[in-house]
Order: sequence, then structure tokens, then C-alpha cells
Amino acid sequence: MDKSSNNFISYVGMEEHEMQQINSSRRNSVNDNNVKLLPGEVVIAEAQSVLMFSPVSDLKQGISGILAVTNFKLTFITTEDSNSEDINRQQNHFYGYTDSCLTNIDEIYLIIGDKKRKLMPGGTVPSKVKGIFIVCKNFRTWSFSFKFSPVGHGKNLLTTLLHHAFPRRHQLLFAYDYKEPYYSSVDKKVKLFRSMSDWQNELNRTSCNNEHTKKNWRLSSANLRYQLSTSLPEYIIVPASVTDSQLTGAASHFQDNRPPVWSWSNHRGAALVKMSELIPTISERTQENIMLENIRKSHPQKLAMAVLDLNKDVNVKTVANGFSKFISLCSPDNIRQFWLQDNNFYSLLESTKWLKFVSYCLQKAVEASDHLNSGTSVILQENAGRDLCCVISSLVQLILDPYFRTITGFQTLLQKEWVAAGHPFCDRLGHIIKPNSEKSPIFLIYLDCVWQLCQQYPSKFEFTETYLTSLWDTAHVSIFDTFIFNCERDRTNAATDINNPLVLRSVWDWREQFTDQDILLFYSPFFNSADEKKYLKPQFSVSCLELWTQCYFRWIPPLEIRNGGKNHSELYARLLQNSISQLKVNINGNCGSPVDKINTFLVQMNINSFYPFGNKHSGNTVSTPIMNNSMLMTESFIDAQSLLTAPD
Repeated sequence: MDKSSNNFISYVGMEEHEMQQINSSRRNSVNDNNVKLLPGEVVIAEAQSVLMFSPVSDLKQGISGILAVTNFKLTFITTEDSNSEDINRQQNHFYGYTDSCLTNIDEIYLIIGDKKRKLMPGGTVPSKVKGIFIVCKNFRTWSFSFKFSPVGHGKNLLTTLLHHAFPRRHQLLFAYDYKEPYYSSVDKKVKLFRSMSDWQNELNRTSCNNEHTKKNWRLSSANLRYQLSTSLPEYIIVPASVTDSQLTGAASHFQDNRPPVWSWSNHRGAALVKMSELIPTISERTQENIMLENIRKSHPQKLAMAVLDLNKDVNVKTVANGFSKFISLCSPDNIRQFWLQDNNFYSLLESTKWLKFVSYCLQKAVEASDHLNSGTSVILQENAGRDLCCVISSLVQLILDPYFRTITGFQTLLQKEWVAAGHPFCDRLGHIIKPNSEKSPIFLIYLDCVWQLCQQYPSKFEFTETYLTSLWDTAHVSIFDTFIFNCERDRTNAATDINNPLVLRSVWDWREQFTDQDILLFYSPFFNSADEKKYLKPQFSVSCLELWTQCYFRWIPPLEIRNGGKNHSELYARLLQNSISQLKVNINGNCGSPVDKINTFLVQMNINSFYPFGNKHSGNTVSTPIMNNSMLMTESFIDAQSLLTAPD
């Protein structure tokens, strides 16, 4: 065997707790092969002399390097020194550009000549592995060849990858192994809805102009210690006329023991309510009618409600089926397949029904918003009320409530309507392989809907598409608790486990992942907080929708426009905004103040259409200083800043 393989050790079949831990006092340590490791991260398998090929390229020459699998990521290490070049893309503190989190890996194919064969978790791996093709959940693809690797390296690495990329127990996710101490710097204004006060404050906020709402709805602790429903939060808001004993009696008739619960109210006292369906074996609807009557009585004028059935046209299974076609359209194997798909792109896109799903969700949200705006309460109903209910309810609140269009408000909305409400992120995102779980990108459908709103109303949203794309990427990073659990009860149990308590790390702590310069790109320069228009009326027909190219096509180099694209208008808006801010600073006599230096960054001018997710080095770039106005106005953010050297 080649000398380079003498230190190769296979850990296939070993559980994480059986591995020898590598101690590190730094954020990143480096092993003998220059694999950057986080505290608690260990190398499980390595393959030497691996070739990595550019995605969707006609180039036959690959880059040689080491391919390694850790308990957190798949990483490719090459001798090419990329740090010396001007790289114009988002930098993540947890993983590099040639890394992929294991929880981001969706499908693995064995390359056999010009064909590929999909490998299943636990499946048999042939003795000779010449090449593999990997498709990720965020649409990125990887192509590796083991042609020049020592004998056995390809098989060992692939066997290891199949075992660790598709874990069968939640405790095998990297969040349980990550040993970095955590000191939260999440904005205190972002509510997690784990306390009674967060729910009470939200009820008070939406009831500020209508005392009837405060009187007709109440905070209930009937689900304390999750004794009512395992998937609902401990505190829920219900009609004031319903007692906790009545609530308990009614819950057993609904799927997942989820009776109707309050989500939001407007100034007219109309409420947005989410409700699961009755258990299929129950034909008698008395309990459901009692709950509906109490909801009606909670309205100031005792008006009848509008009930929207969300089970008819779009569901978890149809979205999953459409997505399997959609992801193959967005992640072609090679340049030949890319051009073949390009010839029939719109017919292929239509067959996925992806935009129809987006259109349906926006249509339902507009329908519900119209009812609420006219003073009619709305009840959203689906199976267990944990999927499309989350999509539609949070879209409605974006349409009607300007607070949720800010970054702080949006993150609070996701906590309330998705995390606390029990959307099964672990199942839907496919973090764990289970026979009964249904993987389906319901959350991506929602983010796409939000992106459509941002395109139609750019001045109404504080966040950018880069923020939304980064959010989808982060959903597949197995470090944050936000997106790796199915419900709050599971999260609580993991955090209080006597043997191996999980440190809860919120995804909203963006500085854990990104530099302040990258976070700057989350804030839209078009946002106008002074705009008085509160109620949005989005177009929802398919003909009015666009394709979210930054998220779906950023890993396909032929589609990238060099020094072009929509984001140039955003860049020049930042420059204009920066000039205005600098004038204000000069007028106030604060030129050169420490605050200016803390919040000034160099931003690249020569950017491509998928910036900041570009595939290539930008070559000759020009940088310009940008002052972050959003951060300047946020005292809590300024307090959390580390000193940066501003350009002269």
C-alpha cells in the first residue's frame, strides 16, 4: 500500500461516543492532514489523492486533495492556497467553502462509467469505488473521483459517509458533540416563546387597540410539562370562555391532542386560529363544535368565523414528490444534462408543480388576510396543524403586521409559528432516518413565499434574499437547536438529559456563524420603516411569480452572470445610503468617531449575480467602505461588536 495510506484508520460502525475525542482550546484545531476541526469534532475516515471536479462543468481536470468525513462534515482539503486570493463570498465560521455538513447531504450516488446508482443508507458498497456524486439539500452538488486514491480508500470513505450522513438516533447529531462554550448574544427583542411572559406580551401587543381581545382570550398553562399535547408549547392562548378542564377534554378528540389555539389578532378583534382535524376514528363532532362556538364568542361582535381547510390541494406528500423533481432540475449531474434540461426548462419546471405550491400558499394567505382585514376571524385547519398551518399563519402575519417584516420581528414570528408551534423540523428536513417520518421541504416553500413578497414589496422588508438563503443553509447545520427538533418537548428533554444535556444554541445568534460584514448583507438598503402602508396585497398567480435563482441556481456556474445581476442595484443603494449617512455624521461633527469605525466595512464592487454565494474567485476586485445604518441604530448590536479596523 502507498506510504500515504499508512495512517489511514477506518472507524466505520463505531458510534460517536466510542471515538477518541480531540481536545482543543481554540475554535478550530487542525489535524495532521490540515482538516480544520471544531471543539468536539473528530475525523472518522480519510481518502488520499481524491479528485474534486467543478460542478456542471465541461472541464475534465479535477483538483487533487484529501477527502475526509468527520462527525460534523464532509470536507475536501487541497494544496491550493485559496486564502491568498481575493475570495468574494460568504464566510462561515463553522465550515469552509469545500465543506458540506453531514445533515445537508440528501443523496449519494455511485458513479459507474457514464451512469450513476443511488446508494441507500446501510446499503452495500462495492469493493472498488471509482467515483461518487452527492446532492445536498441546499441544491449544491459534489463530484469526487478515487481513481488515484490508494486501494480501499474510496470504499472506506463511502461506507463511513453513508453511515454518518444518515443517522438513526437524534443523539448522533453533531450538536451533542460540539464542545465550544456558548454565550448567547441573541437580541433580547427576539422572543423564543418558552416563557409565559413572551405569550402574554404578544397577546398584549396585538390587543393594544382592542380591549375585547384581552378580555376574550386568555393564557392557559393546561399544557404545562406537555401533559395536554406533546407537540404544543407549554403555554397556549385560548378563548377565555374555555376552562382548562374543558380544554383537556376536547384535546383528546383532535389529532396530536391539538385543540384550537390563538396565533394573532388585529385591531378589530378578529383572531387567527390554528386547529388540527378530529381523529379519523371519531365521527361525533360535539367537542369540535363546542370549541368553534367558544372561538365565535371571543369575537367582539360574536361573528361567525371563516374556516380554511388546508388539506385539499397541497400537503406534505405532494410537496415532497414535487421537490424530488425540482431538486434534480436545480442540481444537474453534468454540463450535458444541464443543456438538455435547459432546452425544456419551463415544461420541466411546470411538471415539478413547485411554483403552484408557492402560489397556493400565497393565495390561502391572501384569502385569510382579506377575512381578517374585514373583521372576520379565521381558523386554519389541517391534519395535525403542524405544516401548512405554520406556512399560512406566518404568511398572514407578514401580510398584515409590519413588525414581522423586520429581522427581529421575523425571527420572533418563526419562533412563535414554527418552533414553539411544533413544526416537525427534524422529520421534514430529514435529519434522522426513521421509517415513519415524512421528509418534505415545507419550510422552503414558506421561505420561497416570503421571497416572493420581498420581490413585490422591496421597501417593506428589512431583510434581504441573502438572509433568506442563509436561513435555508442554516437549517441544515446540526449545531443549532432551532431546526433539529420536532417540538419544544423534545428540545426540553434534550437540554435536561442527566447523562448528556444538550447546550441549546439559537440560530438567531448570527455572529456565531458569520462576520459582521456578512451580517450587513442581511439588512436591505431599500427598507423604509416609515412607510405607513400596513396591509400588503401580494399577487399570487403563477404568472406573477419568479424563480428564486439565488437559492436554487447559485451552485451552477454557467448561470452566473459576471459583474451583473439584481444584487448590483442593492449594492448601489447601499453606496447611496452610505453617502447620506456620512453626510449626517459630518454635519453632526462626529467625523471619525469610534462608532463609525466599528460599523464600517469593505464591500466588493465587482460582484457576480449569485453574490455572496459565488462559485469562483472574483479576480480583480474593487472594495468600497460601507457604513451599516441598521446596526448603527441598534444599540444592542453595537454593544456586542468586536472592534474592527475601519479603512482610512
